[in-house]
Amino acid sequence: MDARKRMKELIPILTQAAKAYYQEDREIMSNLEYDKLYDELVKLEEETGITLAGSPTMLVGYEALEELPKEAHETPMLSLDKTKDREALRSFIGTHKTLLSWKLDGLTIVLTYREGKLEKAVTRGNGIIGEVITNNARVFRNIPLQIQHKGTLVLRGEAIITYSDFEKINAQIEDVDARYKNPRNLCSGSVRQLNNEITAKRNVNFYAFSLVQAEGVDFKNSVEQQFLWLQNQGFDVVEYRAVTAENLDEAMDYFEHQVTRNDFPSDGLVALYDDIAYGASLGSTAKFPRNAFAFKWKDEIRESILREIEWSPSRTGLINPVAIFDPVELEGTTVSRASVHNISILKELQLGIGDKIQVYKANMIIPQIAENLTRSGNLEIPHICPVCKEEARVLKTNEVEALYCMNPDCQAKKIKSFTLFVSRDAMNIDGLSEATLEKFILKGFIRDFGDIFEIQRYREQIVEMDGFGEKSYENLISSIEKARHTTLPRVIYSLGIANIGLANAKVICREFEYDVESMIHATAEEISAIEGIGPVIAKTFTEYFSEEENLKKFRHLMSHLELEEVKKEEKQSLAGKQFVITGSVEHFANRAQLKEFIEQRGGKVTGSVTSKTNYLINNDTTSNSSKNKKAKELGVPILSEEDFIEMAGV
Repeated sequence: MDARKRMKELIPILTQAAKAYYQEDREIMSNLEYDKLYDELVKLEEETGITLAGSPTMLVGYEALEELPKEAHETPMLSLDKTKDREALRSFIGTHKTLLSWKLDGLTIVLTYREGKLEKAVTRGNGIIGEVITNNARVFRNIPLQIQHKGTLVLRGEAIITYSDFEKINAQIEDVDARYKNPRNLCSGSVRQLNNEITAKRNVNFYAFSLVQAEGVDFKNSVEQQFLWLQNQGFDVVEYRAVTAENLDEAMDYFEHQVTRNDFPSDGLVALYDDIAYGASLGSTAKFPRNAFAFKWKDEIRESILREIEWSPSRTGLINPVAIFDPVELEGTTVSRASVHNISILKELQLGIGDKIQVYKANMIIPQIAENLTRSGNLEIPHICPVCKEEARVLKTNEVEALYCMNPDCQAKKIKSFTLFVSRDAMNIDGLSEATLEKFILKGFIRDFGDIFEIQRYREQIVEMDGFGEKSYENLISSIEKARHTTLPRVIYSLGIANIGLANAKVICREFEYDVESMIHATAEEISAIEGIGPVIAKTFTEYFSEEENLKKFRHLMSHLELEEVKKEEKQSLAGKQFVITGSVEHFANRAQLKEFIEQRGGKVTGSVTSKTNYLINNDTTSNSSKNKKAKELGVPILSEEDFIEMAGV
């Protein structure tokens, strides 16, 4: 039997046995049998030089980060030019041997290995700068943590979540509105978690589609040889077919037949010249490389009749039009509604009740209106909010018209605001789904954020509500009590102030040394003077706290909270210094702890080396990593942890 295949068989067997023994206090196999299989796995890993993700021989600890650092890619990641015409694809291929593969619909990741071990994983981001998600990549289901090749290896691939896993995860979310829209959204959120224990539960898979660098390996000028080599190193490679213009139809027919049966999301195909040198010689345009081409499936379009426009309010006051039409079958599912997004699009389509419309799924996923065939334009835009029955008005921003509820006390705004308030990065209160919050608000149990911490007053009514009971109530109260102990940045973020994310909240709180009164009475000039905080953020922040009602509700909330005490260093030994941290650390538990150490002493930590960087901290001071190279180019000193600790005067 193939060694890698046997390793993939052994890992889940051993993992299940260990879980049963250590977590569930039961045995599903004898110690002798477990040891025998474990030793077999160890031997196979030694023979192949490969250690697969999830192997019990290499436990990966879970770790929570404060934020995902950002890093520039060594080479920009360009998008692909695309077509929906098979003949245009045939023309691109011509007589050249071309690899035709799935265009997976997930999140593109760049992996770097050194000395045979996974060193770094970075998301595509905007193609120039991505987020470092190494901690999360280590718990993907199928990424090898250790490989045979000891030279530098850089490769690209797609992180995806299967349809079946997507459905299982969504089924566990009671609140329908809180469910993920598609596997890509779920994958993006899973890959970018701050706590990789959550990532580990999401069953993220990685499929390699491009080899960027493999030090010291001759691939005989063939991309296919690169794919085969990557497979031998333990990577799952995207499924492909080698084609020319002559045999393209056979491969295309296979892919078109298979796409409806796949358990993974794909929004087309990618054609890549096999000849590496020829492909490189073609160069690229400002937007696209010339050695590859994307093929997008022609959208399946169906005709239907528009029956209604449903107006859906959000916490910002925006009221989105949603088209309701006679059900049609699209890409294997029944569809009866599609977002129209805003008033400008609604007017452009000249929508009216009873119109004959054409609908499709963008990228085979998101229902959209392609065209309005009758264009009656008889639709009336409401002048009142469907929830609070107060004034609704069309406002124009950047040439786009949209409908807004003008009532600041609209229940819909409250529901969405409370949903943010209880979310994981804010107050992190389990048991308060959007549906539950709506019930509590409509019953008058909750009027402002502080009321959540007084919910015990309505115990009798809550335990009698549908979907509740003694157990659910006790779990909710336990979660609320736990949420009383929190941090000031989380509180500020939870208020839902426009443009104030968790990272901005941390920066502002730190600048005012966590002094609540100084912060909420600061002027816009004081806030905008903070590095990284501009006038727009300063304006929304100060305007929020200048409103008496907001201030009253904030103080009510604060009366129920116990804020964690922030240690303040009397000696700001690193004030004015900017650091970048890379690689593994030894003297600190993790890089997040080192970052906190620096910030407590007045320093700043960023994700990439620039002319503003004072020091790069890397225990491997002599490595040829991109950050080390950049630091050397700019004359930025590279410090080991010991060098840094000595400099900080600890």
